[in-house]
Amino acid sequence: MPVFDFTHAPEGAKQATCTYTVFESNEPEATPEKPILVLDNSRMKWKHYSCGVFTNPVKGTTFEFEEESGVISADILRIDARFESLLTWLGENHIRVRLSGENTEEGYAVCQIREISFGGGTKLSAEDGFLQFMMDRLFASEAPSPAEDGEDDDKEDGDDMKLTSLQSITDFMNCAGRTLPENIRIWARRNLAVARSHEVSPEERRHAQRALSIMMNVQWKSNYFEAIDPKEARRILDEELYGMERVKQRIIETIIQINRTHTLPAYGLLLIGPAGTGKSQVAYAVARILKLPWTTLDMSSINDPEQLTGSSRIYSNAKPGIIMEAFSAAGESNLVFIINELDKAASGKGNGNPADVLLTLLDNLGFTDNYMECMIPTVGVYPIATANDRDQISAPLMSRFAVIDIPDYTPDEKKVIFSEFSLPKVLKRMGMEKDECIVTEDGLDTIIKRFENTTGIRDLEQAAEHIAANALYQIEVDHVKQVIYDAEKIRALEL
Repeated sequence: MPVFDFTHAPEGAKQATCTYTVFESNEPEATPEKPILVLDNSRMKWKHYSCGVFTNPVKGTTFEFEEESGVISADILRIDARFESLLTWLGENHIRVRLSGENTEEGYAVCQIREISFGGGTKLSAEDGFLQFMMDRLFASEAPSPAEDGEDDDKEDGDDMKLTSLQSITDFMNCAGRTLPENIRIWARRNLAVARSHEVSPEERRHAQRALSIMMNVQWKSNYFEAIDPKEARRILDEELYGMERVKQRIIETIIQINRTHTLPAYGLLLIGPAGTGKSQVAYAVARILKLPWTTLDMSSINDPEQLTGSSRIYSNAKPGIIMEAFSAAGESNLVFIINELDKAASGKGNGNPADVLLTLLDNLGFTDNYMECMIPTVGVYPIATANDRDQISAPLMSRFAVIDIPDYTPDEKKVIFSEFSLPKVLKRMGMEKDECIVTEDGLDTIIKRFENTTGIRDLEQAAEHIAANALYQIEVDHVKQVIYDAEKIRALEL
């Protein structure tokens, strides 16, 4: 393992000797066996909770424990590469922290570093909770790229924090180091310089700071995906969808492929079928299986490519596009993009075709937002599109998807969906028991006959809502215990 030396000591100061080695880890949390760092405990065994400071590099790579007998130093022996920049930053700013760890044969294994905001402790950044925010982000990140030259009983939650001030953004960039993608790291340094400059207009500084805040608050993950249990995936599909065996089979095949390659497939899914057949429900189920956040792009409401790509910062009211805002809302770069009504993507009324913008997103080569002025990594994006009319989709767009045709439900399938899914779901939501609202067989036939010329099951779901609400009214107002709907009563409701 490489051994690193600090080389930025002030002139005339004694050059520090780096005592530690750096190891790579992608663990989502620390344990005594896989700690954040290891400190020398040959002189004495350190307490589980220990306070002190990481010393400034010119004093050596140590941690100064605050003991009853005074300050005692211990060399750092090993550091998780993801946390090296954070520890350096803590040391350079002489920030007082509390360690949680255990003594092992190797040394004092540190599993958590917490902020001390009392007793004269130094404020970490312009935002409270910055250290816990950084810990959470670094644990969620991958091992950093190499440099070109060489017990939680009071655990805090840093997820609610947002990087907005220049100070917190600067601190984050210093601590995140090479855990950020290289192009974003270079972009961030350039924009930070603009945000601090007095040689540009206040408007330019404001845009640069806003762009930095958006970019730094997104967890930029790699395209590595953990294995997914196919049985659990099938359970979710059966719970969310009735029938659709071909669709379920295709999704399970996708899961098996991810388990083999640990990456997303090269093609997303395009679900084509009549309105109301559950296409969007399929997309939500896939997002749940992949354990990813999801966002929707409704192409029927997008008339101009700029809505997707954002506007240039030369305008005072400039803002990012919908795609970049989706990353920002999700808080991470791996997510499911649900593109509704893809067949309307080519009907733009502005300066260009929104469908052309989608091609760059679907190719997973990166997406450029005009406001951010940066290539956004899209390797962790899984697109699922829906459409009603195949003929309205261009060949280039169609070629980016694995196409699945979803036919309308048969009358028998609609019967099962109404009686076993739609009505029970509505009754549960209204706090009603199943035996309070009963639809007879001839009543069910009447419902299905009523909607025989409509596609999908949305009308059936609305009918279930109407029937349940009517039953609840009779139970509460007329004080009956049960309402039974036969064909005559169903016709009387005028669904």
